[in-house]
Parts: sequence; C-alpha cells; structure tokens
Amino acid sequence: MIDELRVRDVALIRDATIEPATGLTVLTGETGAGKTALLSSIKLLVGERADAGMVREGAPSLEVEGRLFLPGDDEDGTVVRRRVGADGRGRVEVSGHLASVRELAERVGATVDLCGQHEHQRLLSVATHAELLDAWAGAPAAEALAAYREALDAAAEAAAELERVRETGRASAERLDEAAFALRRIDEVDPREGELEELEAQLPRVEHGEALLAAAAGARELLSGDDGALDALGRAVRELEGAARYDEALAGWASALESSLIDVEDVASELRDYADEVDFDPEELERLQTRLSALEGLRRSFGPRMEDVFRRRAEAREVVAAAGDGGERERRAAEELGRREAALAAAADALDAVRREAAPRFAAAVGEQMALLEMGSAGLEVALERAPRAEWSRRGASRVEFLYRPGAGLTARPLRRIASGGEVSRVMLAVKVVLGAADACETLVFDEVDAGVGGATAVALAGTLARLAATHQVIVVTHLAQVAVAAERHYLVEKHDGAGDVPETTLTEISGEERVAEVARMLSGDTGAASRDLAREMLAAHAAEGR
Repeated sequence: MIDELRVRDVALIRDATIEPATGLTVLTGETGAGKTALLSSIKLLVGERADAGMVREGAPSLEVEGRLFLPGDDEDGTVVRRRVGADGRGRVEVSGHLASVRELAERVGATVDLCGQHEHQRLLSVATHAELLDAWAGAPAAEALAAYREALDAAAEAAAELERVRETGRASAERLDEAAFALRRIDEVDPREGELEELEAQLPRVEHGEALLAAAAGARELLSGDDGALDALGRAVRELEGAARYDEALAGWASALESSLIDVEDVASELRDYADEVDFDPEELERLQTRLSALEGLRRSFGPRMEDVFRRRAEAREVVAAAGDGGERERRAAEELGRREAALAAAADALDAVRREAAPRFAAAVGEQMALLEMGSAGLEVALERAPRAEWSRRGASRVEFLYRPGAGLTARPLRRIASGGEVSRVMLAVKVVLGAADACETLVFDEVDAGVGGATAVALAGTLARLAATHQVIVVTHLAQVAVAAERHYLVEKHDGAGDVPETTLTEISGEERVAEVARMLSGDTGAASRDLAREMLAAHAAEGR
C-alpha cells in the first residue's frame, strides 16, 4: 500500500506530493494537465523501466520517493527512492540501502497493479491466470497445488537419479579399470572417518615418549623426592605454625602454604599417573608411522582431503557395482521414476479437478460484475488445456487462460487479444472485485478505466470501484464525476505557466467548495450555479450512502 508519494522533476511536475487514501483516491483535471506524469512516477516506484526523456526540461535528474507498507513491514514501512539522470543513469534505494531495479520490481511491483489501457498488466499475462484462479478458489487449490509441486520435485529427483545411474552404467572399459584400481587401492588401506586426525594427535606423544617420561619423572622427583618441594613446604608450615603463638599474622601464611602444599601433592600424584601411562614402544611407533604414511599416500593420490578419498571410494564402488549388476540398479531407478511419475500425474489430475470445478463459478462471478459495468452479454471463460509432460511447470500440468466473449453467441477469444483497452480495464476491474481480499496486489492504479463510458455505466463503474476500495487501495485517473464523488480523497491535477513560462503541473488535494467546483466542471464543463448544485447533491448523496 502506498502511504505517500513525492515526485520531483518528472515531465511537467516540478515538485508534487500525494498521500493516497487506504480506499479510493481519484485524480482529475483537464486533458493534458499532466496526469500521465504521475502515473509514470508510480511505474518508477514499482520497478518499471526508466526513460531519460521523463526528466523535466532543464533539470539534471528526476526523483521519485515513496513510503509503502508491504507485507511483513513494521510501523515504519518501506521507503523507496529512485533517481534517474538526464543522461539515463539511475539509482535505486530501498530503506536507505542501494538496490537494483529488479529487486525493486520483485519487492514492490508484486503489490501494485497498473491497470491502464496500454499497460503490460497481470491480467494480460497468461502466466498469471492460474495464480488468479487459485487465489479465488482458496484452500482447496492451495493444498492441491502444494501436493502437485511436492510430487513434481520428487519426480525431478527420481529422473536425475536415473540419469546418474545410466551415466554410471555407460562407463567405458578404461573408466571401469580406473575405478577398480582406485577401489582396490583405497580398500587395501581401508581408512575410516577421523582416523587421520587421531593419528596426527597421537603420534607426537609416541615419537617423544622417552622425553615425556623423563620430564614427568624428573618433575615428580623434584616435588616429592627426598628434600623435594613437598618436604620443604612441610617444614615451612611447621615453623610458621610453631611461631604463630607469638604472632597471629604467621598463622595466615602457614595456612596459605598448607593450601599450596595440597596443590603440589595433587600435581605430584598426577605426574606419577601420567608417567605410568607413557609407554615408549618402538614397534608401536613404527606401526603408527606406517599407517600415517599409507593414509597420506591415499590423500596424495585421491585428495587433497580425506573427504575426497572417501568420495572417490564411493564413486568407484558405484561404477564397479553398476558394471556387475546386469542393469539391476538402472531397473530399480526406472521403476522408482515410474512410481513418482504416476504420483505426479495423480496430483496433476487432482489440481486440474479443483480448477475445473472452480473455473465456471469464477467466470460466472466475473460475468455478474461485468454486467453491473453495463458490458451487456459479454463474459469471461476459463480454458484449461493439459500440456505435454515436458511442459509441466510449477504452476501446474495444464495451461489456464482467461478468454473474453464479446457477446452471447460469439466465440470466446484470448483476453490478451482484445482490441479495446477500455474493455480490458473493465474486465480487470470485474476480476479484481471478484478476487477481493484473495488478491495479492494491495494497490490498484486505474488509468482511463472510464474510456467511452457514460450514463448508467458511469454510475455502475463508480459503484464497482467503491466496492473494490473496500478490499484494496485504489487510485483512479478519471473524467467521470460519478467516480470522483465516490472517492475518499480527491486530487486536482492542473497545468500552469511556471518560471520562465515553462509549463508546470501541480497536484492539490481538494475538498469543500473546491471539490464542488471540480465535480461541476466534470459534469458540464462549467462551474455555474446549476452545475454546482448538482455536484453538491451528488457529493451529499454519496456521503449519505457511506454512512
């Protein structure tokens, strides 16, 4: 949802700010006043391509800055700033961090739908039709799609495993000999996980056993031998304790030395245990050195790490086993792929069943809204066609496409081939109303949705936009007074002569008599008393409906 948008030096706009309502916001003004510049700014905000020609004449660059509240945002929202220089160079920042235009489109573009007559909109992209139908169908479609995708991933894994087994089975005689040699070399040594690290830790103690034994025994003798440190400390404690009856200060030192005496006794005892454990064995030393040398040899041949040695053994074992199993492993892999493909086909059937059940109901609901928009007997159809297995995607196994039927008895054709932009906009509007809160896009921007509309259709269009605004943020560029009076916020777009007689577009939020005057102008082209009275009636009537 767009909370605020500020535009600087875009086309004829020098500096303008708009704060759309959470519901319906309209922009009105004379033709050529510059409403297109504001829509171009929204395109930049959501990650569409920039054009240096959009920079206001004489300005070094344009800048579009907006604060949006996206799914998962905190109370501060997301701040987007996009700058495009007159030289075509651009810069994108999202919440103070540099970003790419692609990242901007992925993060923001998915929440804002531009529904203009000539926009590349989601409704015209066949790739989105399954997504829209599933969103309307709700939990049954979501569950069926999740099960299908899980089965699709499982089948892909099985296909990859079968190809790997086949590739292993296609090993040439030379590769087989090489694998057999590697397996024999490694199995002769038969290394185990972590063995090298154990040897590297153990060998220094065995190699230097004599020195370690001498050091431990010598230190113990100095501590606990005749006239060693223990004897000296014991005498010192007795001397101090004897004299402490004349001066209590000596008792504290005696106690401290006695504590040290206990510590030294513990060390002497541990040194004795350590010396008992040290065993210098030349044969054990030779055995460990030989083993280390064998492991190092494997590491040089198949490493550089022991992990590489173990992986090479597994690969060689697989090649040798594949050559001798008469194709059994390939047969098992093929059977597993067959089972998973069958499960995938069942999941695809289940997903198609959910969609086929939902499709006519969805089309009927959209048709009802189209009828309210005075589109006569025109309707929407949803076509599902099973694709070849090679074309199955994460969207499903069948192609889902919306077809437009201009009238009863006429052939339905792909929606993307409709010539009239106004029809596309109204079909989009009907679809959005039917989707309601299930639609992932929070903000809808309509441009010229009222093209060629008047009379009862204008009233119906206004009502539909108002209903849509109950579940979405809706921004509409309109020439219809019936739509304008339904808005929560109304912005007037005007063109004036700026500095140096350079035209300048301004955006002003209007209310009260200013809004009455603008609605009057939209009704009759003038702001006379009769037009103003009618405008007040329309605004009052809408306000009463809102209550």
